[in-house]
Amino acid sequence: MPFNIPILLTWLRVALIPLVVGVFYVPELGLSVMEQSIASTVIFIVAAATDWFDGFLARRWNQTSAFGAFLDPVADKLMVTGALLVLVHLGRVHPIIAFIIIGREIAISALREWMAQIGASKSVAVSSLGKIKTTAQMIAIPMLLYYGDFLHVIDTIFWGKLLLWVAAVLTVWSMFYYLRKAWPLIKKVQENKTGY
Repeated sequence: MPFNIPILLTWLRVALIPLVVGVFYVPELGLSVMEQSIASTVIFIVAAATDWFDGFLARRWNQTSAFGAFLDPVADKLMVTGALLVLVHLGRVHPIIAFIIIGREIAISALREWMAQIGASKSVAVSSLGKIKTTAQMIAIPMLLYYGDFLHVIDTIFWGKLLLWVAAVLTVWSMFYYLRKAWPLIKKVQENKTGY
């Protein structure tokens, strides 16, 4: 397993995930609801920042690796899933929205793995639509973790819920986009198996 700064940042992101969840469920911390919300928001933002930095540094220092390429999306999905589950439990996110986002991540991850096995991973490379979805999602989640008027200026409840709905719609749209791109290969493999 290679070890460098980008991979260290990715591992840091993995380590921060239990903290995002834990601040709400460890009574020994003695935090108020507002303190829990602020702490989880800050931790999530730091974790999200490591996502940008690890990719930037890996490319800048030419330290990309197969292990890093595997670990990075796993860390992202764990971070988003953990935060969404907490938000559902707190009643800040509807379970259906969380299910759509998490379900799509599982489905597309499985599709990418299968496409890689048949040597066609470029067919399901990340699209601009997926990047917009991720951006909306990564802004919405810390807003909903904070869940209040930020500096009495930004209503994070309203904007967080709106952006998460946008992310959910784009999640479904991008999933169909990836499936449509992969469908000719899926059909071809199926035809080869059946002999038609």
